[in-house]
Amino acid sequence: MDVYTASAGRIRILPYESRFRDDLIFMVLLSKDALGRVPRLNEDLLDIEAAYLDKGDMFWLALDENDRVVGSVGVSLIAGGPEAFLHRLYVKPGLKRQGLGSALLETAETWLRSRGVHTLRVHLGEPKEQWAASYAFYPARGFTLTAPTYMLKKL
Repeated sequence: MDVYTASAGRIRILPYESRFRDDLIFMVLLSKDALGRVPRLNEDLLDIEAAYLDKGDMFWLALDENDRVVGSVGVSLIAGGPEAFLHRLYVKPGLKRQGLGSALLETAETWLRSRGVHTLRVHLGEPKEQWAASYAFYPARGFTLTAPTYMLKKL
């Protein structure tokens, strides 16, 4: 378990546990609403075990001192090569720009490196204006644009 200290207090990053499912969903919907998007739920978030864990992929949660979900990130390995996709990197709106997103990303990258993964891919949303923070976040952490809505990072 990684421990990260934000201005809001101690944040723990740990592998997904089903007891936090509803709080994760609430945090994701809150995050989407803060971006001005219609807060719809992605199907994979309804069953993290089936969508990630049962397949050998991974998903992490960031929890505050009250065990409330304040961030998330998932990865799925790409069959046939040392590559993976990054999914559902969310940080609760009030905690953005405090390094928590970077800490979640580093947790995922460390896990992937330990499994021999050399390339991490991420798909970003459209229109680009609605996802401006993502289009700034990823290049600052070593990702390069490979297609209009895709970025890649060599680990």
